[in-house]
Amino acid sequence: MSREISQRELWDNSGKIMLELDEGKTYTVTHSGVPLGELGPLLRHRFISAEAAVELFRTAPSVDYWDLRANLDVVADLDPSPRA
Repeated sequence: MSREISQRELWDNSGKIMLELDEGKTYTVTHSGVPLGELGPLLRHRFISAEAAVELFRTAPSVDYWDLRANLDVVADLDPSPRA
């Protein structure tokens, strides 16, 4: 749930608010009691090491290139023949 803060409070406490955004908190910014907008943390991409990715996919089933290509062509409804 987002906390309501005034425009003035945002101005006066921007440093503290930025730290709280980093912690996942959200805010609704108001001016004279009227909501103007929302502040929230950006979704961050989670990165894993190459070694962890290799280990994760080690047990994945193998993929036959030609079967995959045929399935994709059917879904995309494309003629795989080269153009003249």
